Amino acid sequence: MIQRWGLPFLLLAFGLFYLLPLTTHGLWIPDETRYAQISQEMLLNGDWIAPHFMGIRYFEKPVAGYWMIAIGQAMFGDNLFGVRIASAVSTGLSVLLAYLITRRMWNDPRKSFAAALLYMSFGLIAGQAGYSNLDPQFTLWVNLSLVALWFALDSRTMRSRLLAWAALGAACGMGFMTKGFLAWLLPVLIAVPYMLWQRRFGELWRYGPVAVLVAVGISLPWILSIHAHEPDFWRFFFWHEHIRRFAAENAQHTRPWWFYLPLLVVSCLPWTALLPGTFIQAWKDKRQAATAFLLLWCLLPLVFFSLSRGKLPTYIMPCLLPLAVLMGSTLIDRINNLQSRAIRLNSLLNLLIGVTTMGVLLVMQLTRPIYGHSEMLSLSLVFIMLMGWIIANLLPASKPLHYWATPALGIWLLVALLPAGMPGLIVYNQMPDQFIKEHLEELKQTRTLLSNDLGAASALAWRLQRPQVSLYNTEGELKYGLAYPDSAQRKVSMTEVGQWMTEARKLGSVGVVMRVKSVVENEEVALLPPGGKRYEEGNLLILILPQSQP
Repeated sequence: MIQRWGLPFLLLAFGLFYLLPLTTHGLWIPDETRYAQISQEMLLNGDWIAPHFMGIRYFEKPVAGYWMIAIGQAMFGDNLFGVRIASAVSTGLSVLLAYLITRRMWNDPRKSFAAALLYMSFGLIAGQAGYSNLDPQFTLWVNLSLVALWFALDSRTMRSRLLAWAALGAACGMGFMTKGFLAWLLPVLIAVPYMLWQRRFGELWRYGPVAVLVAVGISLPWILSIHAHEPDFWRFFFWHEHIRRFAAENAQHTRPWWFYLPLLVVSCLPWTALLPGTFIQAWKDKRQAATAFLLLWCLLPLVFFSLSRGKLPTYIMPCLLPLAVLMGSTLIDRINNLQSRAIRLNSLLNLLIGVTTMGVLLVMQLTRPIYGHSEMLSLSLVFIMLMGWIIANLLPASKPLHYWATPALGIWLLVALLPAGMPGLIVYNQMPDQFIKEHLEELKQTRTLLSNDLGAASALAWRLQRPQVSLYNTEGELKYGLAYPDSAQRKVSMTEVGQWMTEARKLGSVGVVMRVKSVVENEEVALLPPGGKRYEEGNLLILILPQSQP
């Protein structure tokens, strides 16, 4: 039954829990509004070489990830589905890769299905599938490169071996153009020790050049084009995004070395309790080629990212596919041997999490309400999600060998319903495009746009399809791009805003979107001229200031 219906079941789950919810909530700041706007701008101005963020040079990432998001918007429109479809499809293809490599390693349909199901229901993977950023795409290319490496090493014919090495090179080329040099480093990090251990290092010298040639062939045209268009791109990108983020004392997102250890545990929910048994069994089987390859793939990138000073949770996503394959193999072996203890413990842990969360939410809602009277539908969605989580884990707690897979339903309901069930306070503070959407027609009539927050500004630019939003007393990640002479006029300081507003209102009405949650931001609002239309929600403020009379 699994051999016949396993993949169709996963495809159905992908449609129901990954694709359908893509349009049920607004764009989260800062990532989703940024990537939506940069990709939309490619479609508007036709520049597919140099990324621009609201018309300002933005060289923190290469270009391929933006291409994919732009293609999504070109195919499905400038809407939430079009912005997020690249992440969902990338995750779906990684699920397929988990299925294929497990089948190649063990030729067991149950293990193939289990590995794909576990990977598809890892909390971090499922959550990022509906979130528009570059990490699901980069993870796909890393996964494809290492799956192709295993297929190359496991091939029996010259043709299949060359095709696998070429696929590895293609994945490295696309990964490089998505997030940079890590796409080349990570496969090497696993391939070299594995092939030394297997005493097959000669194959790397014989066939590795095929992958290198394909990777260079894919990426070289853009490399030369961006250098011709923007000669400073490679200096900034290499130094700022690689060397400085890895080693500098003032690196972005600095975290302690152990940051990824508890994060790995959380990322595997709702399968966390299976981790100890998985690693114990993998260590026992470490002399088996497949297990050793997967262990290297899982652990070496984890060590590498732990050594970096700059850390974000999504960096470890390339480590999760081999973990799902190891976990799936161990799980099916235990089911075959009628060993249910780990499955029952895993379900009980999930039940504890679900019941505790529901209790805390009830107490908070009764004592200090999170949801208002008009938000009962959102609250109902959260309770449905929690009840689904609890029921999905009650079943394997009672009959673990029969219902071992149902915790996946709990996490799928969570990622499908929780974003849509967020209270208004979070929606308007973290998804500014929803507030902007409510006043879109009035904002469309304005001639000039101003914002003091990059997340709100990019949401405004995306919703109106107008990149030219002036930045009021803020620069953040656009500091580099704003230093160029042709972008310097986009900055408006607190001392200049009065004169700037006077000149702008001579030409037409002005639309202002402000984030107001600090003393400085209140001072920024106080410097704006009185009058006009004023709309407030959460910490967001929209002002429509009419054209001044001559």
